Amino acid sequence: MTYVVTDNCIACKYTDCVEVCPVDCFYEGENTLVIHPDECIDCGVCEPECPADAIRPDTEPGMEDWVEFNRTYASQWPVITIKKDPMPDHKKFDGETGKREKYFSPNPGTGD
Repeated sequence: MTYVVTDNCIACKYTDCVEVCPVDCFYEGENTLVIHPDECIDCGVCEPECPADAIRPDTEPGMEDWVEFNRTYASQWPVITIKKDPMPDHKKFDGETGKREKYFSPNPGTGD
């Protein structure tokens, strides 16, 4: 099992989760985060830290695509271990569905 970041992180990018990760497996994109599924130790400490409820276990139905999404971008983006401010309009986007198709940017973030 692993945890993955899902749709609701996009355009919100809360980073409360990154500071609690004991193995530093979060990676930062321009407007979202991902977890490297091969580095995650399945401890689950990040899941309750996410205000957007965007971190899910891969054992939930329909998570296969998100596992690959997280793996792909974790290999391209910089690691992030320090909490930053969320995206400027995060409250406007929190809870909106279909954000990957509408807003996702493949560009890397700045990392630490």
